[in-house]
Amino acid sequence: MATVLSRALKLPGKKSPDLGEYDPLTQADSDESEDDLVLNLQQKNGGVKNGKSPLGEAPEPDSDVEVAGPAKPHLSEVTTEGYPSEPLGGLEQKATSSLVSYVRTSVFLLTLGISMILVLLCAFLIPCPPRDLHSTWRRRLGSQRGGDLSPLELSDVNGDGLRDVLLSFVTSRNGSSPGGPGPAADLVCLSGMNGSTLWSIPLPEEAQDITCLDLMPGSVAEIICLVTGTRKMLSAFNATSGKVIWTLSPSSLSNGTLAAPVVVLPDVDEDGVRDLAVLAIGETQPDVYFLLVSGQTGNPVGRPVKYSIVGVGNLIGPQVYITAGGAVYILFGFGNVQAVALRDIFVQAQNRDSSPPSLQIEEPEWEKRRSVNLSELIDIYSDGVELLQMVKMPDSNCSNLLITTRQGLILLRGQNLTPHWTLSLPGLHSQPTPGYFTDDQTLDFLLQTQEVVGMKKMMVVDGDSGSIVWSYSAPCHMKESPTTSAVTSERKSVFLFWAEGLSAAPPNSGVILGADPPSLYHLYLLHPTFPSILLDLANATGTVTASKVGINDLWKDAFYVTRTTGPGSEGHPAPVVVSKLSLRWALMESQMVQLKETTPKIGRGELRRFLSRIKFVDPPYQI
Repeated sequence: MATVLSRALKLPGKKSPDLGEYDPLTQADSDESEDDLVLNLQQKNGGVKNGKSPLGEAPEPDSDVEVAGPAKPHLSEVTTEGYPSEPLGGLEQKATSSLVSYVRTSVFLLTLGISMILVLLCAFLIPCPPRDLHSTWRRRLGSQRGGDLSPLELSDVNGDGLRDVLLSFVTSRNGSSPGGPGPAADLVCLSGMNGSTLWSIPLPEEAQDITCLDLMPGSVAEIICLVTGTRKMLSAFNATSGKVIWTLSPSSLSNGTLAAPVVVLPDVDEDGVRDLAVLAIGETQPDVYFLLVSGQTGNPVGRPVKYSIVGVGNLIGPQVYITAGGAVYILFGFGNVQAVALRDIFVQAQNRDSSPPSLQIEEPEWEKRRSVNLSELIDIYSDGVELLQMVKMPDSNCSNLLITTRQGLILLRGQNLTPHWTLSLPGLHSQPTPGYFTDDQTLDFLLQTQEVVGMKKMMVVDGDSGSIVWSYSAPCHMKESPTTSAVTSERKSVFLFWAEGLSAAPPNSGVILGADPPSLYHLYLLHPTFPSILLDLANATGTVTASKVGINDLWKDAFYVTRTTGPGSEGHPAPVVVSKLSLRWALMESQMVQLKETTPKIGRGELRRFLSRIKFVDPPYQI
C-alpha cells in the first residue's frame, strides 16, 4: 500500500541536491511544521508543494496508510537527527573547490603585494619631474644705472627640463672696462623654476645681445651663450657654470666697434664646430667690415673684409640666409637690404682663390641682381627699410623676407626676391610678431601702430594675402611695447601684447576704456578662435622693455617672461624686475574683455572649457 501511494505521489526516490534521497513516508509521524518544511524543500527541487501533489491532489488524512519504519540509508549517506546528509562525492567536490579558491586568493594577494612593492620602489627611487603648472615668480634685481638695451634669452642651462632666464643690465655709470671707457654690466642667469640666481658674472661693457645655442648640432656638447657687447666685447660662456670659454681679442676690432649682434654660420674652417661672423663699423659709416670668428677658439678666421656701402637709416642685419639650393648669403645694410655671398667673404679673409665645397653653391636668381660691374654686393631692397626678418615657408626649407619700411610691409619670395604682397601702413616701427591666426597654415603677423598720443592700433595681417583680418585700438602710453606669440597643439597661435586697462563691461555700456593710471599696464591675450574677446592675464607697473615665451615640453605649458624697468623714485635709478607667468594657469584665472557683441553670445563656462584644453608646443618655425 505504501509503495503504491508513494508511486502515485511520485515522491520516493526523488533526489534533492541539498538533502539527498528522501521518502516522505518515513516521516509520516512527524509534526506538521516539520512536514511542511520537508515538503516545501521537495517542491523547490521538483517535489510536492504545500502538501499537494503535482496534480493538485491532497493526501487524505484518514487513509489507512501504514507507517513504514526508517528507511535504510545508502552507504554514501550519513543521517543525523533524522536528516539525510550529502553524499561523499559532494564533499570531495567542495573540498576541491575550496582548494582552488584558496590558490586563486593566494595568487591575487601575492600579485597585489608585488605590485605595491614596485610602486613604492618607483616612488622613492625615481625622482619626480618638477611641476611647473603654477610656477609664477617675480624677482627684483639691481638698479639700471644706464644703457638703453635690454637683452633677454631663455635656455635650459641646468638640465632640469625648464628654460632658465639670462639677462644683462648696466650696474655702474663709471667706466670700469680695461679696454676703454664704458659702463660696467652684469650677466645674470636665473632659475626658470623659482627665479633664484644660478650664477652671475661681471661684464666689461654693456651687452646688446645674448644668444644661447649648441655650436655642434647633433652632439652632446654643452650649451654655449654668446654675448655681444656694444663696443668690442664678444665672449662665449659655459651656460651651466657661467665660466668664460673664450673671448675675442679687442685688437681684432682695432679699427671699429661692434655694430650688431654676432651671427652663426656654417662650419667654414672645417673643424667640426660652427663658426661666427661679426659686423663692425669704422669711424665713418660707409666703412663696414666683416670678421669671421672660429666658434671653437674665438680666434679670427683670416683678416677683416671691408665694404663701402651707401645708405641712410637704421642698420639692417646682419642675418644669414640659406637658399633652397644651399647657397649661403649674409644680408645687411643701412636703410636698405644688400646681400653678400659667404663664399666671397671667406675668399677675401683667407686671401686665396678657393673656398670649401659647401660655400661654392650659388643661387642663380640672386646672382642676377649683382651690379653691372660685378660687385660683390647684391641689391635686395632699397626703399626706407626699418626692419628685416625671415619667415619660414610652409612645407619648405626656404624662407621669405618680410621687410618693414616707413610706408608699410612687403613680403619678398625667397626663391627669386619678387614681391608676394605689399601692405601700405605708415607709422609701423615695431617688429611684426609671427603666428597662426587663419586656417591656411601660413604665418600671419601681429602689428601695432601709433595712431595718436596715448593710443595704438593692434592688427593681424594675413600672411598669404597681406590683408588685415583683425584690428582693435587700445590706450597705451608706452612708446614701444613688446609683442609675442605662442603656438598651441592645434597649430593655432595666441598673441600677447600690452596696453592700459580695458573695461570688462559690454562695449555698449558707456564705460570709459583705459581708466587705470598710465603707469599700470595689462597683458592681453588674443586667441583666433574668439576674435571678439581679449583675456586680461596680468598687470605690471613701469615699462616693459623685453618679453619672451618659452615652452615647458613636459607639461605642454608655455611661460611668459618679462623684463620691466621702473618706475623709479625721484633722483634714484629704476629697478630691473624679471617675472615669469604660466600661461595655462593665467588663462584659467584671466578676466574676459568683450570687444563687441556676438551672436550667439559666448558664455564664461564655454570659454573656460575651451581654455582648459589648450596645450602649447614649440613653434615649427624660427625667426
